[in-house]
Amino acid sequence: MRGGLQRWKRGAGSGGVGRAIDYAVKGTCDAHLHLSTGSDALERYSSATDASVTRFVVTDGAIAADELSAGALRVWLTGHDPVTGEKRGSQRLSADADLLLDATLNHPKSYSIAALLHPELASEFESLQNRLRDQILTTWLNELNARRGHGGLIREDITRIEVVELDHRRSRALDPHAHRHLWLNVKVLGADGKWSNVDSRVAMKLHTLINAEGDLAARTDPQWLASLARHGFTLDDDGEVAELASVVRPLSRRSAQIEVNRARLIAEWSAEHDGTSPSIRVLTQIDRRAWAMSRPNKPAHLDELSWEATVRGELASLDARLAVDRAPVPLVSTPLHALDLDLLAHAAVVDADERSTRTGGRFSSFDLRAGATRALARSGVVAPRDALIATIDAIAEKAHGTCVRLMTDADLPGQVKAFMATETVRLKIHLAGSLDALASPGRSLLPQELRRSAAFPEDVDQLDPSQLAAAGAIAGAGGLVTVTGPAGAGKTTMLRVAFAALRSQHRQMLVVAPTRKAASVASREVGAEASSLHALLADHGYRWTVDAAGAEAWTRLSVGESDRDTGAIYAGPSRFVLRRGDRIVVDEAGMVDLQTEAALVGLAIEQQVGVAMVGDPCQALPVGHAGAMASAVRCATASVELGTVHRFSDPEYAALTLRLREPRDRDDALTIAGELLERGHVQRASGAEEARAAMVAAYFEWHARGKRVALVSGTNSEADAINDAIQQRRVDEGELDSTVLALGMGEQRLLVGDTVQTRRNDPRTGVENRAQWVVLGIRDDRITLVSASDSGEMRGVSREYAFEHVQLAYASTVHGIQGETTDAAVVGPDVDAAGLYVGLTRGRHHNTAITVARTDEEATAQLGATMMRGTTELTLQDAIRAAHAELRRAAREREVQASAPWITPSASPSHGGRPL
Repeated sequence: MRGGLQRWKRGAGSGGVGRAIDYAVKGTCDAHLHLSTGSDALERYSSATDASVTRFVVTDGAIAADELSAGALRVWLTGHDPVTGEKRGSQRLSADADLLLDATLNHPKSYSIAALLHPELASEFESLQNRLRDQILTTWLNELNARRGHGGLIREDITRIEVVELDHRRSRALDPHAHRHLWLNVKVLGADGKWSNVDSRVAMKLHTLINAEGDLAARTDPQWLASLARHGFTLDDDGEVAELASVVRPLSRRSAQIEVNRARLIAEWSAEHDGTSPSIRVLTQIDRRAWAMSRPNKPAHLDELSWEATVRGELASLDARLAVDRAPVPLVSTPLHALDLDLLAHAAVVDADERSTRTGGRFSSFDLRAGATRALARSGVVAPRDALIATIDAIAEKAHGTCVRLMTDADLPGQVKAFMATETVRLKIHLAGSLDALASPGRSLLPQELRRSAAFPEDVDQLDPSQLAAAGAIAGAGGLVTVTGPAGAGKTTMLRVAFAALRSQHRQMLVVAPTRKAASVASREVGAEASSLHALLADHGYRWTVDAAGAEAWTRLSVGESDRDTGAIYAGPSRFVLRRGDRIVVDEAGMVDLQTEAALVGLAIEQQVGVAMVGDPCQALPVGHAGAMASAVRCATASVELGTVHRFSDPEYAALTLRLREPRDRDDALTIAGELLERGHVQRASGAEEARAAMVAAYFEWHARGKRVALVSGTNSEADAINDAIQQRRVDEGELDSTVLALGMGEQRLLVGDTVQTRRNDPRTGVENRAQWVVLGIRDDRITLVSASDSGEMRGVSREYAFEHVQLAYASTVHGIQGETTDAAVVGPDVDAAGLYVGLTRGRHHNTAITVARTDEEATAQLGATMMRGTTELTLQDAIRAAHAELRRAAREREVQASAPWITPSASPSHGGRPL
């Protein structure tokens, strides 16, 4: 199952239904956030002929259902009884008041195709979704709570929740794609008989367990799997119907023609109606026409039977075997008694640990139970959900027992992230010791020494004192050097000077970076040999491996050992031979994860070479566990902070960004936010939709001047929404031709003239991960790209590569934009501290932060809070303090007192953990 959760909020001018914060789960059940308008959604669902509106009333041990009309649904959404109109509890009228939480159940497309091919499978698929829905409703009732009292500090158990289900069979392009929405009303009945609001913080953190339940249902449900087997179908390792996976993509590609038809029909309708935009109902009609026009033997009138017949015909044309019945296959199941519970518990911890990188390696009981559920889902077991409860409990209990518990509170809410994987604890301790060992003493070069060795003495003259100190430290003898500095501090010239000084000493400088894109930039600008960090480690025998539980780690080949992946005998390093005294410079070091840093430091100690970490821990964090750069700063022989910003045309703004990078405290953050507002770098929006519209407008404002603008959002889904909006407006205004297109990631349409980003290194074509391009041409088998920053750099990629690894890039997240310099930048309201800082330092001439606020005071407060959000937890003590802070924010029972000081825990049968 791919599902998700959305928090709907009240908004002005929408009849009580406002913006929604959505996190839906796709692919491998990873959550993402998305903002949408509630009133538009209501119109869409109420006007769709294939949507049913059923209300489920869930009480202890019982689920009852009835039907709600569109009018009753609106009453229900605003916190009133849909039958009597009675108000339920106190009404919160602020723009931030939650209205409902929307969980999207979104199964693999192959399930919907299977259901379309066979009536029995259609019935079983519906039953599968019904059983999953009931399990989710029960989980919500059992695990969620209401918040009460001053500041919401009192926890109240729930005895009744109400959920509306919306059921859909098709995607917007009218391809088979069954999915459901479960709308959980925030008004819940407490154990004391009073209506109050559900604790949405808990609900948002519970979503990982809800998603895991979806995986479990899809992979272990005996009725569903048996029905698949009777029709000759099996599930592959990704959870797709293996025999149907080959037709999913070709069927989706028909969407490209649908999009062409849709764009033309919208343009025609607008031209006939004085340029106005079509309503939701008109768009629904246009969608159906666009779908029918692209299909061979299209029906004259689209109805249920003709739609099914048409799609079945398409499937048969894609794979003739789908038109005939398949022979049954045996249903293979692993017996519950044969499971290795220790291995599954290890897998549960690995799952929780991999999802904890943004919280310093901390995870919660919810996360561990979700990991246990996902581990069991992939074990090969086939059994009813009730029969799996004891096994999930046993796996979760074993998983708890192998973790380190960061606090001893007896009443620890399930959402509080108070556990850490033992291996992550060991990694942090090991890396600190290795960095200390690497940091051997040694003197830095003096400015006059740098000048004597410089290829161009004027390079040295351009350096400010901090840059001179950094170049001297890198070219010096210290074992571990760190150079940190703000965005736009001018590291390129500094590195060129250090490179010349090292070369004059007959010492090699090898520049490595977390990505090939960053390494290539460093190689061009500095002149030194450059590589991705992973390529350097691979050349020295390191291999990224995965164990039976899914844990990823570096291993090391010995000379003469056979490589398991290639079968070749490892003969030692060939591309990057290191000599004693050489210097490895890690560029963009703030994006290096702890495991990779540990491998690099081990290699450096072995080869007796120095390491210089050059980066900024205040910018984008790594994909894995963070803190490598900041830990290196603590241990370094020489640590230099670059103090001057050279990027911005306004020197006063440059000085302000230095303070923005690392506020001293909350009061300082509020002062900085006030100065940003006063200087015109803050734009207020009334809601998420207006904020998105402002970002779209900013693109066209700067685009009209022939300038590049960076649009930075906090989530991939929000970036996708902005990208789609900009592309559609460019089509509407005649800048882009929608009749010639290719499909990119997530079936995005790519048009000639679009700004895009490649998301995977491809040595055959020379494109790199996160490089930005403009689509120059689209042919049958080739898409031509030109660099967004260098019109002389052109590449060609296949349509296959584009479908897997190219996405629109008018807007991107902080990871996609870090390292870029543009004319202007606009940052959305959903970023963290790193996203705000990186976003507000991309533009040479102007940078703007958009915040959802009604007043300047509210905008200042929100920006200040953002600056203080996302602090990296380096040490175990950092993690302990963060866990206690999270516990203090959680709703508690009335009798629970403040938590006791942390001590090293001893193992306990359930929620205990190993001692450090």
